[in-house]
Amino acid sequence: MLKKGGATALRWYNKLVLDHPVLVIVCLMALVAFLGFKARDFRIEASADTLLLQEDPDLRYSRQIVERYGVDDFLLIAFTPGDGDLFSDATLAAIGSLRDELDALPRVTSVLTLLDVPLFQSPPLSYAEVAEGIRTLQSEDTDPALAAREFQESPFYRDLIVSADLQTTALIVNLETDTTYQDLIAQRHRYHDLRADRGLRGAEAEALRALDRRISGRLDKMTLEQSETIAAVRAVMDGYRDRHELFLGGVSMIQNDMIAYIRNDLQIFGAGVFLLLVVVLGLIFRRLLWIVLPMLCCFLSVIAMMGILAIFQWEVTVISSNFISLQLIITLAITIHLIVRYREFRGEHPEMDHRTLIRETVRAKFVPCLYATLTTIAGFSSLVLSGIKPVIDFGWMMSAGLVLSLIMTFILFPATVVLAGKRVQRTESAKAPFTPLPALARLTHRHGTAVLVIAGVLSVLAIVGLSRLRVENSFIDYFKSSTEIHQGMKRIDQKLGGTTPLDVIVQFDPVDLRQFATMDEAEEDDFLNPYAQKTETDYDRYWFFDERLRTIEDVHDYLEGLPETGKVLSLGTLLKIGRILNNDQPLESIEMAVLYGRLPEEYRDLILAPYLSIEHNEARYAIRIIDSLETLQRDAMLQQIRHDLVHEVGLPADHVHLTGMMVLYNNMLQSLFSSQIKTLGIVALALLVMFLLLFRSIKLAVIALLPNLFSSAVVISIMGWLNIPLDMMTITIAAISVGIAVDDTIHYIHRFKEEIVKDGDYRQTMHRCHASIGYAAYYTSISIVIGFSILVFSNFWPTIYFGLFTGLAMIVALVAALTLLPQLLIVIKPFGRPTGERVA
Repeated sequence: MLKKGGATALRWYNKLVLDHPVLVIVCLMALVAFLGFKARDFRIEASADTLLLQEDPDLRYSRQIVERYGVDDFLLIAFTPGDGDLFSDATLAAIGSLRDELDALPRVTSVLTLLDVPLFQSPPLSYAEVAEGIRTLQSEDTDPALAAREFQESPFYRDLIVSADLQTTALIVNLETDTTYQDLIAQRHRYHDLRADRGLRGAEAEALRALDRRISGRLDKMTLEQSETIAAVRAVMDGYRDRHELFLGGVSMIQNDMIAYIRNDLQIFGAGVFLLLVVVLGLIFRRLLWIVLPMLCCFLSVIAMMGILAIFQWEVTVISSNFISLQLIITLAITIHLIVRYREFRGEHPEMDHRTLIRETVRAKFVPCLYATLTTIAGFSSLVLSGIKPVIDFGWMMSAGLVLSLIMTFILFPATVVLAGKRVQRTESAKAPFTPLPALARLTHRHGTAVLVIAGVLSVLAIVGLSRLRVENSFIDYFKSSTEIHQGMKRIDQKLGGTTPLDVIVQFDPVDLRQFATMDEAEEDDFLNPYAQKTETDYDRYWFFDERLRTIEDVHDYLEGLPETGKVLSLGTLLKIGRILNNDQPLESIEMAVLYGRLPEEYRDLILAPYLSIEHNEARYAIRIIDSLETLQRDAMLQQIRHDLVHEVGLPADHVHLTGMMVLYNNMLQSLFSSQIKTLGIVALALLVMFLLLFRSIKLAVIALLPNLFSSAVVISIMGWLNIPLDMMTITIAAISVGIAVDDTIHYIHRFKEEIVKDGDYRQTMHRCHASIGYAAYYTSISIVIGFSILVFSNFWPTIYFGLFTGLAMIVALVAALTLLPQLLIVIKPFGRPTGERVA
C-alpha cells in the first residue's frame, strides 16, 4: 500500500514539476516575493526578558521586588581624566560640562555625577546637622582635599561614584521611563502569573496575544528611541575623548549593541558565508549551473523563512540569531546530494533521456532526504522541550526551516534542471581531485579494528570531557576585547564595583510598632519634631530595633567580604555613614530613628528607600558581582550565600531570598542544561525509532545511531576539555551536532543498501559508496566548514563558537560516517553474509 501510494505521489509530482517547470517556478517566485515583502517586519529582540524562564517562580518574586523598590533605566559613563587628576579644576569643569550637555538631550531626565552627591565629611557634619543642609563638591565651604578623601573612603561612594584609586568616576545618565510600556509589561506579567497558577482560558489567551502585539509595537518605538538616545550620548562623549578616556555601559547600551551585532551577523556574515560557498561550489563543480542553483535554493529558502517568521511574529534573539547560517547548511546539503546523484546517473546511463535522469534522481534521493530532515527535526526537538521561549522558538524555527528547505529544493532543483535541458548533458567528472575519500576507504579496509579501537578510546575521552562541562554566564566574555561593550563593562567591573546585579532580601518578623510609642515628652520631642502630631508614618521610625540593625550590618559585612562581590549597597551602608556622623560610634535604634526623621527627602530616596521596605519588614542588599573575576563560579556562589546566611549569620532559611538578573539567568542556564541532558536521551530514542522505520532492521538502526552519538559527544566534550563554558548559545550545539551528523549517516546507509545487492561484498560496497555518496557528504562538509570560517570575525564570541563548532561537527560527522560507520557495517553485516562466507 505504501509503495502504491508513493508511486502515485511520484506520478503527480512528475506531472506537476517536470511537465510544467515554468509554471512551477513562476508560482514559487510569486510566493517567495510575497514572503519577501512580509520579511520587512522581521524582528530582532535582545531584551533580558527573552533569556528567562517564564515559569520560574524566582521570576515572579523578582518582578515583585522590582515593583517594590523600583528600577530606573540608565546609562553609565566611566570617565578617566587624561591628566590623571580627577579633582583638578579642569577635570571637574569637563565633568560639569559633559553633565550639562547630556542633561540637555531628549529622553534624559537627569545626570548624577560626583559634583552632585551629598558630602558628610568635607568638613564633617554631625547627624544632628544633617537637616540644616548638606554640602556637595560644588558648595563654597567644601574642602576639596577632604572631599577627595571622603569619596575614597565613603562606604556609599567608593567603587560606585569614584573608584578606590581615585582614577575613574561614574556619570549616571537617567533615562525617561516609558510608563505605557511598563504598564503593558505589568499586565503581561499578571497573565503569565495566571497561566502558571491555573492556565489561561480562551478569552484570556486571546487577550494575552493581543497584549503581546501591543507590546511588540511599543517595543519597536522604544528600540528606535533608545538607539537614537545612545547615539546622541556617544556623540556628546566623542567631544571629550581627545582629552579623556570614556566608556559607555548600562543595560540599554548592551541591548542596543547586541541588536546591532545580531543584525550585522545576519547581514554581513550571512552574505559572507553565501559568497564563500559560491567560491567553494565553483572549485568543486566548475559549472555555473551547479553554483547558481544551490545558492538560489539557499537564498530563496532564507527569504521565505524570514517572511514566515515575520508573519507568525517569531522574534530572532541572541539564541536564534544563527538560524540563517543553519538554513544555508540544510538547503545546501540537500541540493548537493541531488547534484551528485544526478551526475552519477548521467555517467552510469548516458543513453537515458534528460527527464528520466531527473525523475530517477528525485526518486532515489527523496526518501533519504526526507528521513534526514525528520531525524534532524528530532535533534532540534530537544530545544522545544527546554521551557525557555527563545530556545523553544529556535527549535520551531529550525523545524520549519528544515521542512521549507526540503520542499523548496525538491521543487526548484528539478524544475530548473528540466529547463536547462541539454546544456547540462555534456560529460563532466563527478569527482573532485585531491580528496581524502580513497584514503579513508583504504584505512577502514586495512585497519578496521584500529578504527573501532580509536573510536572506543575517543568515546571514553568524550565521556570524561562531558563530565568537565560547566554552565557559566560571563557577559563580559561574550564580546571581543576590542568592542566598547567589553571595554566599558571591564572598566566598570574593575573600577566601579562590578557589573552583574544580584539582590539579597532579608525579611524580619512583623511587629506592631505602635506598642513602642510610650515615651515621655522629651523623648517624644526628639522623635516627633518637627511634626505636630503622630501619624501612621511616624511609627516607621520605631522599626529600627538594635537587634535588627546589628543583623543588617552583619549581613552587609558578610556580603561585602566575599571575593566575588564588588559594590554592596544596603541600609548597612547608611549605618556606616551614620557611624561616621556619630563620632565613630554605632547608631542605636533611637539615633537611627532621629536620622531617619531628619534626613531630607531627596537624599532619603537616594540612600535609604531603595534598600528598606518597612511595610514589608525587609531589607534589600543591592550587590554587583565582579563578572571578570576568573575564579568566579556563579551557581556555586549563589548556593554558598544561601548556606552561609542561614548557618553562619543565623537567619531563618525562609527569611533569605536571592533575586535579580544573576539568579534568573543562572536558573535559565541550569534548567537548559538539565533539560538538554534529559531530552537528548529522548531524542536518541526517537532517532532509533525513526531509523527502525526507515531501514526496517534493528541492527541497522543501532548501527546508524552509534556514529551520531559518537560525533555529538566528541564535539561537545571538546568544549569540556577546553574549559569553554556552556551558555545560552553554546548549549544548543548538542542539538545542532545531532542534526548535522544524522544526514551523512542516513545517506550513506541508504546508498550502502542499494550497492550491497550487486555482489554481497561489504568491503567492495564500502569502496563504491565512498566513490559515490561519499563525495556528496564530502562536498557538503567542506563547503560548510569553509563557508562558516568567516564567523570567526564576529565581535560576539557565541557566534564565533557557533561557527567553529558547527564546522568541527561537520568534520567529525564526515569522518565518522566514512570510517566508523562502514566498519560497523562490515563487522555486524546487517544485510546478511556473502554467499560462501563461514561464520567464525
